[in-house]
Amino acid sequence: MGGQPVADAPRRVPRQLSNLEKAAVVVRLLLNAGAEIPLEELPEELQARLTKQMGQMGLVDRITLDAVAEEFAEALDGIGLSFPHGLAGALSAMDGKIAATTAARLRREAGVRQMGDPWQRLRALPPEELAEIAQAESTEVAAVLLSKLDTAKAAALLGQLPGPVARRITYAISQTGRVTPEAVDRIGWSLAAQLDARPILAFADRPEKRVGNILNQSAPATRDQMMSALDEEDATFASSVRKVLFTFTDIPARLSPRDVPAVVRVADQDQLILALAAATEGDEAAVAEFLLANMSTRMADNLRDEIRDKGKVKRSEGEAAMTALVGVIRGLADDGTLQLIDPDEDSED
Repeated sequence: MGGQPVADAPRRVPRQLSNLEKAAVVVRLLLNAGAEIPLEELPEELQARLTKQMGQMGLVDRITLDAVAEEFAEALDGIGLSFPHGLAGALSAMDGKIAATTAARLRREAGVRQMGDPWQRLRALPPEELAEIAQAESTEVAAVLLSKLDTAKAAALLGQLPGPVARRITYAISQTGRVTPEAVDRIGWSLAAQLDARPILAFADRPEKRVGNILNQSAPATRDQMMSALDEEDATFASSVRKVLFTFTDIPARLSPRDVPAVVRVADQDQLILALAAATEGDEAAVAEFLLANMSTRMADNLRDEIRDKGKVKRSEGEAAMTALVGVIRGLADDGTLQLIDPDEDSED
């Protein structure tokens, strides 16, 4: 009797499981532990197979669970380096590390599209580019695009569209209640494919912005000469450049009075005093008064004392200080600390 096995003794040998069954066990174990597993990055077919397998597993005894977990841990320990799967994965991993032209050429040669969520790529585009896409597509597709953006970006996109177009797209959102996730996914990949098909441009900024940024850093005399020449050569382009220009004399029209204290706090005090001391006539004097009037009385009085002590300032030093102050304001606008007033919107009011 002592040497005979007991019929109802617990299992001591793990069950034989297929690789898919083992994967289901590991995923279930990790999910129970609260791990975040990016299963959405798997191919859809594999996501479906894994989900179906999990629905068929039933109960798994502890001996089998321990064996699968141990095998999984040993497999992880044996991995020295992991590479992305396929050229699409490699291109995603190398994004920003290789030239954009090289990545585009490899993608076209292999006929692969970028991996990941196409809507994430579209949401990253500036409102101007999204507006171009929306106007080139049907109203229904544009309505889906608008619906997939966060509210701030959607509002900015509408602001870039002509009024009638914006109204049609906004109304079309009411017709998207029965759009399926598959259709939204197809639209996303279609729009993303258009991005991939675009030629790679040598410059990220538009010509008018590049010229405007250069002239913003130029001496006033040089800037005036260049703008006069542009007016003669191409009045339309010159008008576009003027929208980018932001000079010292533009400060009262572009900077909100409530943002003056933030600028004063960040600006180099010596440069600020030089700029204000040099601004003694015409529009420049109006800028100095605007800044002094919109800071604390104590700060303004201290600056006025410093300006009097500074005396007459060389024109070249004053212009350099004015340019530096404009650079501070543009830097605060670029990092979102303040928002410059749009001259077009202001004139419409």
